[in-house]
Amino acid sequence: MTTSYAPARPTPARLLAATAHLAAVGVAGPIIATGIGAMLAFGVGLLPVVGIGLIVLVGLVYVLFGIGWAETARIDGLYGAGIGPLRPRPRSGPGFGGWLRGLWHQAIDGSMWRAIANLIVSSLTGLLLLFVIRLAIGSAIAAFAPLYATDGVVDIVGIEILAAWAPLIGGLLFVASLAGILGLAVLHGVIARAIIIPSREAQLAAAAREATQYAQTAQDQRAGAVRAADVERTRIERDLHDGVQPRLVSIGMTLGLAQQKIDTDPAKAKDLVAEAHTSTKAAITELRQLARGIHASVLDDRGLDAALSALASRSHVPVRLDVRIDGRCSRDAEAAVYFALAESLTNAAKHSRATECRVTVRRREDGTLWARVEDDGIGGAQVLPGGGLDGIVNRVTAAGGTIRLDSPQGGPTSLEVSVPCAS
Repeated sequence: MTTSYAPARPTPARLLAATAHLAAVGVAGPIIATGIGAMLAFGVGLLPVVGIGLIVLVGLVYVLFGIGWAETARIDGLYGAGIGPLRPRPRSGPGFGGWLRGLWHQAIDGSMWRAIANLIVSSLTGLLLLFVIRLAIGSAIAAFAPLYATDGVVDIVGIEILAAWAPLIGGLLFVASLAGILGLAVLHGVIARAIIIPSREAQLAAAAREATQYAQTAQDQRAGAVRAADVERTRIERDLHDGVQPRLVSIGMTLGLAQQKIDTDPAKAKDLVAEAHTSTKAAITELRQLARGIHASVLDDRGLDAALSALASRSHVPVRLDVRIDGRCSRDAEAAVYFALAESLTNAAKHSRATECRVTVRRREDGTLWARVEDDGIGGAQVLPGGGLDGIVNRVTAAGGTIRLDSPQGGPTSLEVSVPCAS
């Protein structure tokens, strides 16, 4: 479904505001253009010094986006175009590569460059408007030349005329200047809407791209959910096979021995029953831990904050927990963040030789639930097919979120998760 951009009708107040905008842009435009040109020349000139040149050019992309955002917000607020401020292009995947692709997409974003083009046109129109305003002021003053001219000649923007003709010529120029100011204000709106507001064909193409992207995202989420379920099932099978099942077999054998000894050696049978009882409690504990790995009931009962506090208290590595979230997110979002942090803490305890973990959780203004866990271990964590981190990646993807792992050899390790609260 395409969006219909219906600009508001021009009014005297809107035309007056457009005139003020044009005059301001006429002054600011050349300054902005000079700054952009300087950054571009500086960045290109320092490209041989790769670090500095690239940093300047990356900064230029962000500056151009800021200018485009301000320009689209200005036009939208001035003319009621309904387009809203320019939106940043999202990160194209996790990690540095995803950020780099997102930066490239931002650099070639047509909407941003249309806004920049409109600023250039508006600057030129604004300079012309400033000249017309100067002409209007000069002609208005000249219209009263007979009252102050002493030599019979008056100057209007560099043109000398007889003072006797000044009231007529000044009045005509003043009226023409006012008409020119009004015309430039109207022209500014027409040109701005033509440049910034996409055509119907472009709207249809954008809607088609959004629909395709949405379908691809939904397909990726479904595939992630299937992979997450497969990984989780494999983990449950492995834990049952390697942990609970041997313990239950051992309990059965112990009770069998106790049954054989109950008549001939009651004391030994009693010891065997006690041993079986202890093993049974251990098996129950393992089953509870296994069930907690499938779903943490405390999430439903008390929310993510309490669930993470309980998780931190059970961790074998000391955890510094900083959770600041208002209200509840969806069950899938909270579960994705919870199990991502749980897997990270488990890895820190088992593999990374960490002595401390720091967990930070925030609910951001854009409606996402963001979490980060860091440890001071030896690093080297990898997402391997069928592994615990692979299951977390699939779970987060299925919830519509993103995940980023940074774990160089030698450490430290950090894991960032961002999931829409309404997923």
